[in-house]
Amino acid sequence: MNSPITPAPVIEMGPTPGTWASLAGVLKASRKRPGRIEALPPVCFVRPNVALEAADMAAYAQVCGHPPEQGVPLLYPQMLTFPLAMAYFASAYCPWPALGTVHLANHVQQHMPLQSGDVLRVELRPGPLQAHEKGQVFALQFQIWKDHTLAWEATQTLLRLGIPQPSGPAYVSALQHEQPLSLQTRFKADANIGRRYGRVSGDLNPIHLSALSAKLFGFRRAIAHGMWTQARALAAMLPRGPLAQAEVHVEFKTPLYLPARPTLWSTRAVQGAWPHNAVFEVRNAQGDKPHLRASLSYRLSDPLS
Repeated sequence: MNSPITPAPVIEMGPTPGTWASLAGVLKASRKRPGRIEALPPVCFVRPNVALEAADMAAYAQVCGHPPEQGVPLLYPQMLTFPLAMAYFASAYCPWPALGTVHLANHVQQHMPLQSGDVLRVELRPGPLQAHEKGQVFALQFQIWKDHTLAWEATQTLLRLGIPQPSGPAYVSALQHEQPLSLQTRFKADANIGRRYGRVSGDLNPIHLSALSAKLFGFRRAIAHGMWTQARALAAMLPRGPLAQAEVHVEFKTPLYLPARPTLWSTRAVQGAWPHNAVFEVRNAQGDKPHLRASLSYRLSDPLS
């Protein structure tokens, strides 16, 4: 049986801070102005007893388009990591603020089924550094444990813009596929989807909330959360049924300005027989510009599927 690996120091969080307290911490940390660093200091932020709440999952599923038959949405556990990420960014262990940090990629692995009522241990650790032409790439690594067994994990790859002479090996895209993709479906990204997703995720970054607040940060309109775009695509890609195991690797390419009518492209039809591996992209309405690119594999809980 697996058991958690807990490095020192360990910072155990108490009750999750409210939205305004979290935002205050983010704004305070925005004054950080570090130079080059060689590595992130080791630390483990922990939420020791987090329940999967049915009402919270239902609200998330509705915003992201998941039908109830899919059970716990594949990306929903990442919502449980958000308070840890905000605490890490606000701490002395992280040299950079959350504001102005770009989400480059997200890699999620579900190792076992999860269900409403599960009580979980949620952990965050900083990962390795990589060099990028636009700044410093770093990783946040999340693990979620159920009864001392690793149930779910993710790596969030982030870019801190404007860091000269970044450390680490060169960042290289992990999704270099040449497979032809065909149009599967279209979906709506309403002007208010950033506010709706922000309420269920806790991510109230101003660039997602309104055109006015987004313009303060250099965007012509509000942009969709990358995690919402990914979740909305997965809601259409995955079959109706809970997952036993799954893996999805996503790279974010261009902002999805709101409102929009994005298109979903993949290596297979969304309806009909379900092979267990696929490549997909979310593109603009014309289908000529990708907002994200992804690879997906999964196994259903039903052994006959």
